[in-house]
Amino acid sequence: MRKLLMIAAPAIAAALLAGCATPSLPDRSLPSALEAGWKGERVCSLQHLAKTHRVLRCTFPPGVGHERHFHPKHYGYALSGGTVQLTSAEGTRTATLETGSDYSSDGTEWHEVVNVGATTVTYLIVEEL
Repeated sequence: MRKLLMIAAPAIAAALLAGCATPSLPDRSLPSALEAGWKGERVCSLQHLAKTHRVLRCTFPPGVGHERHFHPKHYGYALSGGTVQLTSAEGTRTATLETGSDYSSDGTEWHEVVNVGATTVTYLIVEEL
């Protein structure tokens, strides 16, 4: 079962993770969060790379999303929150993310995200390698 570390807005972080973190392995035939983009444009940039992990900064202006992708085990922190629509195997839902909310995940088989709010959403994601 996945472990969650939620400091700010636990209900929001739980909504973000619900249906996105699964005990099964990620579908590595899909692009990773770094490789995936939106309409041919990257939304995540590599901020740091080490032997054990990498840090991504992912930015989603209003109307921009993240096409279907997978995540290995990772930690996420919202630098700036907003309203996103998440789609996974469990369906589609909308979540309002608070600035400063965080979570950890044992991995995400696949999901898609679209910023449906009026503010830019920015996340730092630390993925295990």
